[in-house]
Amino acid sequence: MSIDKELLEILACPVDHAPVKEEADRLVCAECGRRYPIRDGIPVMLIDEAELPQK
Repeated sequence: MSIDKELLEILACPVDHAPVKEEADRLVCAECGRRYPIRDGIPVMLIDEAELPQK
């Protein structure tokens, strides 16, 4: 399920406030690379739920 385009435009990473983009079932921060899950069409923008970028 895709995130509404208008919602995606206002969402930002809670860590560095950078924009996020949708990739499969995750929202990915353009700056830090954290990946936030999308569950049942709802983005979970909690720092504790984020996956850190792979190095």
